[in-house]
Amino acid sequence: MTTAAMPLIGASSKVASWDAINWRAIEQQVQRLQMRIAKAARERRWGKVQALQWLLTHAFSAKLLAVRRVTQNSGRNTAGVDGVVWKTAARKLMAARSLQRRGYRPQPLRRIYIPKKNGKLRPLGIPAMSDRAQQALHLLGLEPVAEMLADPNAYGFRPKRSTADAIGQCFTVLAPKQGAQWILEGDIKACFDRISHPWLIDHIPMDKPILRKWLAAGYMEEGVVYPTEAGTPQGGIASPVLANMALDGLEDVARRAAPRNQKIHVVKYADDFIITCASKEVLETMVKPAVVAFLKERGLELSDEKTRITHIDDGFDFLGFNVRKYAGKLLIKPSKKAVLSFLEKIRGTIRANIAAKTEDLIRQLNSKLRGWANYYRHVVAKKAFAYVDHHVFQALIAWINRRHPNKSARWKRQRYFRSEGRRNWVFFALTRDGLGKATCLDLFQAASVPITRHIKIQANATPYDPAFTDYFARRAHFRRVSRLAWRGMAAFA
Repeated sequence: MTTAAMPLIGASSKVASWDAINWRAIEQQVQRLQMRIAKAARERRWGKVQALQWLLTHAFSAKLLAVRRVTQNSGRNTAGVDGVVWKTAARKLMAARSLQRRGYRPQPLRRIYIPKKNGKLRPLGIPAMSDRAQQALHLLGLEPVAEMLADPNAYGFRPKRSTADAIGQCFTVLAPKQGAQWILEGDIKACFDRISHPWLIDHIPMDKPILRKWLAAGYMEEGVVYPTEAGTPQGGIASPVLANMALDGLEDVARRAAPRNQKIHVVKYADDFIITCASKEVLETMVKPAVVAFLKERGLELSDEKTRITHIDDGFDFLGFNVRKYAGKLLIKPSKKAVLSFLEKIRGTIRANIAAKTEDLIRQLNSKLRGWANYYRHVVAKKAFAYVDHHVFQALIAWINRRHPNKSARWKRQRYFRSEGRRNWVFFALTRDGLGKATCLDLFQAASVPITRHIKIQANATPYDPAFTDYFARRAHFRRVSRLAWRGMAAFA
């Protein structure tokens, strides 16, 4: 029997090799169950949802996908408190076979701290590999339900959605001349750390004993295990979905709190959100108190430091973008804070590579520049791109002068710069391609990225509803065509 023909649901003994698995067949089997779970959730048949989730989390094909997810993501080489990572094919297959509900007991999370933009430290919990796989497995059954219950204009940590969609919705609701003038910028204080455990257990439609074990696992710091009485650990695979589900209903609460003519719109990305309104007074006296009460029920509260009410003519920052009207015209640009923060990271990379090969430095910079420019390529960003390119050039000049303090300007230019088309100062390095032929590796220019308007996802679209299957196929085709066109334009530039 071939791998493609294997009845992998519950057939763990029939898989002989990890490398021989037909992943497309596995994904199709799991997706069929997920679509059934979503259909039952749309119909509010919660008993059937529970039965199908049980079937999915006991299916060997789902266990294979869960293990593949945790062994392919960016944290695959980061161990939990047990120091175990799954690197070999045999170990991955053994891990999938060992994922059992009976007798499962999660280990404490390994606590580390990562720096935040404001200089403070953010606690991060790293689960053991086995716990990550269990979370990924149960997430396969929970995500379809979460999608059916999600607010239409929630964009963070949801399949097929991105920050570009959230910013696109901001443009849709704020660009019209008669649009809302006032914006409540909301930020939830320590959202992941404070979500009420009793609320999650009462309202999250998944295996309750498993959820209780996750929430009560605790964390280990300097060899001491501490209990967790609230929150979902940042670093857990299931945490973003649990947080999203805790905030579902915010859009409806905000709209019900104000009169119909107040142009209430909510745009949410994870624990950051904005609420638009025609009146500042209505935002302050009706909408904000309703939001506060909504969050309090879940053990959460707004951050006084970051929550404010702003007029659209003054503008506001959201997800690294600045949204503001200039003489009645809405323009969305990279925020000044985001630009300066990015340039500081670039300068740090250049300073840290004072003795590195030019080729290695260019590869590092190109990765950062290309990613940053692609993030902002859907908004009014040409001036910001040129600004970044200029300051990167200046930082590279300082890097060259520090490396060669006794060389002439002419020597430095001939060594590090070349002409290409209409550009006379292209920072480059000589390297060799796969055939051993000498070639030039140029520094990526942010200004070479064309501005292309993003087509926002439909508010109610979800990949777990068969009514949107063709819609997502068309979007995928359009993205492929756009990507090919962009590469052609970049090569021409």
